[in-house]
Amino acid sequence: MAHRPLVTVQSPSTKKPSTIKFPLVLTAPIRADLVVSVHTRMNKNHRQPYAVQRTAGAQTSAQSWGTGRAVSRIPRVPGGGTHRSGQAAFGNMCRGGRMFAPNHIWRKWHVKISKGQRRYATVAALAGSACAPLVMARGHRVEQLPEVPLVVADADLNNISKTKDAVKLLESVGAYADVQRVIDSRHIRPGKGKARGRKYVQKKEPLIIHNKEKEGTKRAPQLVQAFRNISGVELCHVSRLNLLQLAPGGHVGRFIIWTESAFKQLDSVFGGHKFDSKQKSGFRLPSPLLTNSDIGRIINSTEVQSHLRPAHKQPLYTSRKKNPLKNFAALVKLNPYAVHQRRVAFNASQQPKVSKKVAKKPAGKGVQKPKPSQHKQKKALQKKRAEFHKIFNTPSVAPVRSELEKGAQL
Repeated sequence: MAHRPLVTVQSPSTKKPSTIKFPLVLTAPIRADLVVSVHTRMNKNHRQPYAVQRTAGAQTSAQSWGTGRAVSRIPRVPGGGTHRSGQAAFGNMCRGGRMFAPNHIWRKWHVKISKGQRRYATVAALAGSACAPLVMARGHRVEQLPEVPLVVADADLNNISKTKDAVKLLESVGAYADVQRVIDSRHIRPGKGKARGRKYVQKKEPLIIHNKEKEGTKRAPQLVQAFRNISGVELCHVSRLNLLQLAPGGHVGRFIIWTESAFKQLDSVFGGHKFDSKQKSGFRLPSPLLTNSDIGRIINSTEVQSHLRPAHKQPLYTSRKKNPLKNFAALVKLNPYAVHQRRVAFNASQQPKVSKKVAKKPAGKGVQKPKPSQHKQKKALQKKRAEFHKIFNTPSVAPVRSELEKGAQL
């Protein structure tokens, strides 16, 4: 739809439509980041200065009470008998005080933008308007359109002077569904903007780009007078394109209706990749860094995939170190001979045990002492224990000392 060499000129009055060449400016790189940056700065250049009153928050003769009164040293309102007396003043944290960093009319309200960036952003916005997915992503109803971009023949536009004829033309080319969307979206603005001259808000409608100039004493061309009363429709001259209209809000992909003569004039206004523009001195269209910007298609192509090494898959689980003294498989890795040793040990354990006969020692010379029986040994032990307990439990008696021992102590 957007990258074809020819574009069909829609004409409800003729059965056989004509075709024209696709302008090079609509094939330029779509730099959405640059459009947002330039739009943000350009949108500041129509602001009017505003400021607070110079003496706001300072219309009192407050003075500080100084130290020693257990209060802060901020200036306080003098007098008595009212709640206002003794209250803090002047500070931005005080009730009725000035604001922090008051606005001044000598503030830097406007921002300078380089000419190259402005032109590049305009070209990118035009290229985005020729891409049907971007137009639909912006919310425009372009399902019934025969083609994007939509070009209407000059023969059908030159005779339009009434708004009702303009509405019929939009219905015939399938563009009135977007107009109805804007009409249905009109509602009262929330907030204080209702009291500041902007009571209603609505969505953006198609932008009609033409190359008509005003004739005679008329304030505007006949085409502009016919379309400007349709709610939401905007018109713009092809040699005076505005980024604020091409990408409202900094979003590329606005629905644009081109007149046939304005569409043909794009190559002379913006030039090409190899020839300069006739209107903008020394300007050429920016060349894309990639001939094919579909990176995913390039990477997944057979030519690229055939020269890549296979993907290295990271294991989900890593093997733990095993103790060869407890794990036999780990022991075999270190010592393959351990299998044979284990087998030999197992075979040896399965053989029946041979009972060994103990040879009796030859009897010694002389008479051998008979071994006491177990019963006699037990009785002898009990007898010894009884004697010990008898002696242990006998009370001790003090010895009787003789007369000689008594006299020796004296």
